[in-house]
Amino acid sequence: MLVLSRENIEQIYSMKQCLEDVENVFREHVQGRVVTPVRTAIDHPKYEGTSLFMPSYLESDDYVAVKVISIFPHNHEHGINALQSVILLTEAKTGQHVAMMDASLLTVMRTGASSGVATKYMAKEDARSCAVLGCGAQSIGQIQAVMEVRSLSEIYLYNRTRAKADEMKEKLHSLYPSWQGEIVVVEDANQAVEHADIVICSTKATMPLFDGNRLKPGAHINAIGAFLPHMQEVDLTTLQRSGKVVVDTLEGAEHEAGDLLIPISRGEWSFDHLHAELGEILIGEKSGRDSTEEITLYKSVGIAYLDTAVAKTVYERAKAAGLGTEIRL
Repeated sequence: MLVLSRENIEQIYSMKQCLEDVENVFREHVQGRVVTPVRTAIDHPKYEGTSLFMPSYLESDDYVAVKVISIFPHNHEHGINALQSVILLTEAKTGQHVAMMDASLLTVMRTGASSGVATKYMAKEDARSCAVLGCGAQSIGQIQAVMEVRSLSEIYLYNRTRAKADEMKEKLHSLYPSWQGEIVVVEDANQAVEHADIVICSTKATMPLFDGNRLKPGAHINAIGAFLPHMQEVDLTTLQRSGKVVVDTLEGAEHEAGDLLIPISRGEWSFDHLHAELGEILIGEKSGRDSTEEITLYKSVGIAYLDTAVAKTVYERAKAAGLGTEIRL
């Protein structure tokens, strides 16, 4: 078995490649070549954490993977990252377990790439401004992916604790030293949203982050933070103003998307208003945007086949490059 560290992965895998892998596997899913059971979520109320167990099988590539990811928001108090994750990759022809790899970086990348693909097909072509609500672990992948598919000139950062937004501003300056755009840290989420062509929601909120009336005409929202039924980042007004509400998978949304399930439980919204799964847009069955004034919303709770797709590419690239540590179990 090949063991791959975060450092190994950073040497051979880029956001550009991740966007390609994610777009391809979304197409594979809607064409029926992916098997993905609903993931198992275990809450840890004592520590306000969650562990997720996520298996999937890519029939066309003959790989199976299981990702185990834990999100413990108070880990920073102990000097530990909030997001801890590993992927076990299995070659499906014989059942051999061929790789174990750190998945914390890959989770951030593939979640970002999911939003990046949605932005590519759903945001206005001339979208230039982006609001980032929540500057935690997932937000950097979201920004990097959007930067790959749109030429941003302005980024507005909001975080409940301002220090994290200030840290993100410095990180972005270091990652993109030649970028000529402006980064503004704001004190209020509504202030960020009202300027933005693209809105990224990346928090563990249980109440809406902003007033949907403040959205610009033509805005596109990527809502990725609320991944459990009790969590919510966008309000009913945002859903009602959105001409298209799109999900990564309907099955996942029906089980876990609090942004949709909470208003449904109140009789205020229905899955009848859902426009599409993202993959249906990618293969041309549904449209991504019909006008420059239309507001669009992509709701993602995360799906295991994204992990299998990126793990397969990482493993094959690592083997070709001679990276990682071979172990015998």
